[in-house]
Amino acid sequence: MPHRGQESTDGTDDGELAVPMAWLYAEYIADELLRSGDLMPTTSFEFRAGRDALALTVFLSDTDGELSGIRVITQLETWLSLTAYDQPWQEWVQKRLADLTADTATTTVSSTTAGRTTVDPDLALARSAWRWLQETELLAPDLNAVPGGASGAGEDEGPKVWTPAWQLGLPLGHLAIHLF
Repeated sequence: MPHRGQESTDGTDDGELAVPMAWLYAEYIADELLRSGDLMPTTSFEFRAGRDALALTVFLSDTDGELSGIRVITQLETWLSLTAYDQPWQEWVQKRLADLTADTATTTVSSTTAGRTTVDPDLALARSAWRWLQETELLAPDLNAVPGGASGAGEDEGPKVWTPAWQLGLPLGHLAIHLF
């Protein structure tokens, strides 16, 4: 396949590849925050859960559609507040995805060419990450277990419970932001 050098990054070219730059950048920011915190091996499912939860937070909190490297430091407080324990993060993600889907559907209807509709690749990857976070369960320590119960001496011993990946990834992402 010959290189054309004119591919679009925002899906505006006719039938050309649309590169999901906003999602990839959000994922990169999340990855760097987690790596700098050195909280878990980068090959673990826990790392992926944390990266996806943080990437969703970064991507969905960008209301202007302009993820900027310069603004990353100024956004840390926003991301901390969104990922805090007492915040309804799951509901916020669902609402933001629904809002973006509605906005994209409106834009797609107005820009449909020759009966073809385009799918926003950033939004598709965000939805995929959210689906994985909701549908995947990870075995984690049971933080609600009775203290002083039958707990083992090692870190891997003790009561465990299957937890949705987002419930494990979100606090890891929050901690990674604090450690940054």
